Amino acid sequence: MRVYVPLTLSGLAEAYKTGELGSGPFVAYAVTPALREWYLSDDIEELEYAALNRAALASLRLLAVDPGAVRRRVVVAVDVADRDAVADPDRGLEPAALGEVRVSGAVSLAKAAAVHVDLADAEVDITAAVEALGAADHGDDDAQFIVDGAEDHELLWFATQEIPNLVGLGD
Repeated sequence: MRVYVPLTLSGLAEAYKTGELGSGPFVAYAVTPALREWYLSDDIEELEYAALNRAALASLRLLAVDPGAVRRRVVVAVDVADRDAVADPDRGLEPAALGEVRVSGAVSLAKAAAVHVDLADAEVDITAAVEALGAADHGDDDAQFIVDGAEDHELLWFATQEIPNLVGLGD
């Protein structure tokens, strides 16, 4: 199963240093039955894109609790055994939990298929979205518009070999 792990650039740097994503269990996003039902599509690429976007929103939330983090969303795509990524059946249709799975243990970063990261030109909008999250969560439509604006920036695809350069550890 392909899962999308939300991180920050500092979280990606830590994963690069340790060679592992998460210490388990940790939250990731995947094409779950609830996501399929919500998205109403049979196209696996569209469904995976929806799961990636759910992880990008979770990355935005990680940025909100880490004021020192560079304001760029980060999502790592990694394949795990189906048994290692389980959706909570009691939360499956909750809007906040769509596509959410729990990965049972640490996953080797070497198993990552790709990394998705905002470019630097997204930082202003991502910062605004982070600042608006609390108000958006409380029903403020203007704040929700700002949070949704983060999605105007496509996360770019990077090969795993590019991680050192993304986190500033490259030559």
